[in-house]
Amino acid sequence: MPEIIPYLPGFIAAYAILLVGASSPGPAVAMLVGIATEQGRGPSMVASLGIAMGSMTLNILTLLGVGLLLSQAAWAMSALRVVGAGYLLYLAYGALRKALNPPVLTPAEMAPRAPWRHFAHGYLLQVTNPKAVAFWLAIASVGAVEGAGLGVTLLFVAGAFTISLGCHAAWGLALSARPVRAAYAKTRRGIEATLGAFFLFAAFKLATSGR
Repeated sequence: MPEIIPYLPGFIAAYAILLVGASSPGPAVAMLVGIATEQGRGPSMVASLGIAMGSMTLNILTLLGVGLLLSQAAWAMSALRVVGAGYLLYLAYGALRKALNPPVLTPAEMAPRAPWRHFAHGYLLQVTNPKAVAFWLAIASVGAVEGAGLGVTLLFVAGAFTISLGCHAAWGLALSARPVRAAYAKTRRGIEATLGAFFLFAAFKLATSGR
């Protein structure tokens, strides 16, 4: 345990950046709004796990140097940007379709959705976002585990995963509360339309950010 002490300042700095980023509303939180208010607490927790796993994947890849490679290879970043924009367009289509023709909210009449779909949505949204890569590059610049052994590095990755999961799960819990769901049922079309517009805007910004 004493071997981690020299790295604590770097851990604190990196985790502070991550805490702010994971707590701030963005595409992941916008997606959780739709899942939590429509499907409930369980699916929103699964989606939060997917987001956290995606964040952990980017964390590990950044530590391995892949993030630095992507930041220097224009073609790689362009390809990743196209994939991310395409996925955001897919989410926008789903939200706008529900705004035009909202499905029935009664649980018994709603088609069940496999948990892996919620997990995959969260995971793919996170790993296909070039800005998330840039975010992890910013955290890597702190040098929290520079020169550290495998044990300290794994501890850093585990801590970052816990923060990401905790922040997004907190959003999911809040958004799936009964009063929130009741309010959502009354303003469903407007919320879905807003989510669709947000995802469209995010896809546009993502597709044009490299020009």
